[in-house]
Amino acid sequence: MSNRAYWSTLRTIPADLVARYEAEGWWTPDTLGDLVARGLAAAPEAGFHVHSEVRPYTGTFRDVEAVARRLAAGLRERGVGAGDVVALQLPNWMEAAAAFWASALLGAVTVPIVHFYGRKEVGHIVAAARPKVFVTTPEFGRMAYQPDLCADVPIVVLVNGTAERGNEAAFDDVLADEPMAGTLRTDAAAPALIAFTSGTTRDPKGVVHSHQTLGFETRQLLANYPADRGRQLTATPVGHFIGMLSAFLIPVLEGAPIDLADVFDPTAVLALMKSDGITIGGGPPYFVTSLLDHPDCTDEHRQHIKTCGLGGSTVPAAVTRRLADYGVFVFRSYGSTEHPSITGSGADAAEDKRLYTDGNARPGVELKLTDEGEIVSRGPDLCLGYTDPELTAKAFDADGWYHTGDIGVLDEDGYLTITDRKADVIIRGGENISALEVEEVLLAMPEVVEAVVVAAPDERLGERTAAVLRLRAGASMPTLEAVRAHFDASGVARQKWPEELHEVPADTDFPRTASGKVQKFRVRQDIRGRAAGRE
Repeated sequence: MSNRAYWSTLRTIPADLVARYEAEGWWTPDTLGDLVARGLAAAPEAGFHVHSEVRPYTGTFRDVEAVARRLAAGLRERGVGAGDVVALQLPNWMEAAAAFWASALLGAVTVPIVHFYGRKEVGHIVAAARPKVFVTTPEFGRMAYQPDLCADVPIVVLVNGTAERGNEAAFDDVLADEPMAGTLRTDAAAPALIAFTSGTTRDPKGVVHSHQTLGFETRQLLANYPADRGRQLTATPVGHFIGMLSAFLIPVLEGAPIDLADVFDPTAVLALMKSDGITIGGGPPYFVTSLLDHPDCTDEHRQHIKTCGLGGSTVPAAVTRRLADYGVFVFRSYGSTEHPSITGSGADAAEDKRLYTDGNARPGVELKLTDEGEIVSRGPDLCLGYTDPELTAKAFDADGWYHTGDIGVLDEDGYLTITDRKADVIIRGGENISALEVEEVLLAMPEVVEAVVVAAPDERLGERTAAVLRLRAGASMPTLEAVRAHFDASGVARQKWPEELHEVPADTDFPRTASGKVQKFRVRQDIRGRAAGRE
């Protein structure tokens, strides 16, 4: 499918903003293919390592670029070019980098899919994005390739697998003998990537970014990184928006080595910190807290963690204070797939700002609060909209402001602190989970009359999914095991399964507005109160 089919669904960016972003250098004529080609050519001997039990790899940028260019040539021979949609559902393997770089060099629209997404999510994404190419692997962990979902995809490329159907081809068989030279031209303002993220809707939302928005985001993230941070491990799934940028774009612009892990195993990561000097640079808090809380963690390991940028989920103050006490330079940030970098603390920010607020507006970003305290933002890294025009119309106004659905406060220095969420979403370890989707699956259980799903605090993940149930008369409260078996049978990805259950007593009800709507903020407050009482 050509990316031009998405233009009718996207927002119109005000002309004065376009002119400003171009005049100030935030937006350039470069495509992702241009950025990748220049970066790889500038640092051909930079190391590329995959730390994996099933598919380890050691090589250089030059080696992986050769695979990417042979893949690009092979796809081009099969009719793939600028504007075509290339979907990737792979673990953090070398082939994921080769496929992403090949897609960028072809000027294609990349659709990253988190490798542990289940049948329900993958089916929706394939139907919505209508890719011309789907690159995946037959199985990895809980993930399994399901051919019927890709029956209408013209080209399915299987890594570590063999072709059994007419539209399938093994990865190595797609590689052309001669690599593709250069890049295919496309408009830098055109769609470059569609990231599907769960939110308040039942199905993942397709967030469309251009070469300009992603190019700016990559450059500004790199500019805020300390130069001496060392070899950093990417364990965030590269099928996730920020994982793909962190693994395959930022290091390429910097000429820094790439280290990937396809499974986040704290024991293995601690061993790598000793053997290879690898460190963790941040992300959702649970990545770093999982290491610090591990019995194998020593002062030697802690000394490898010099800088830690935390975001992607709720960041407890206890975590930032603990890291700072270890001597780690810590800062928090706030953004979303739609607007990746709204706020963050720079290197010159005071410690209390870095530890206890979500930072101030990033370069080029404008930020304000509505009368209700909702955060609205706009900037050069703001997406073009959604694949669903109705969602685009609801989230963006005519002046280019994005309504985040989050509630916050600004201090006298312009530093933001997130206090609550209007949007009905749980952010678990950096992954968005639609409360509505979880509620609908729960309501399919015969004993459940009403289900309210909210975020509960989680020291490791930031938030987890808590379900509060009202049952039919005479029904018994289901066990957590029974609920999880129901979700498994429904084909819902495991990270969305409820992690704690609560029952509304028969003689009470949910807190409601005068119109009967459940007051979820009060349910969240109650859950937080229960958690505090257990501490």
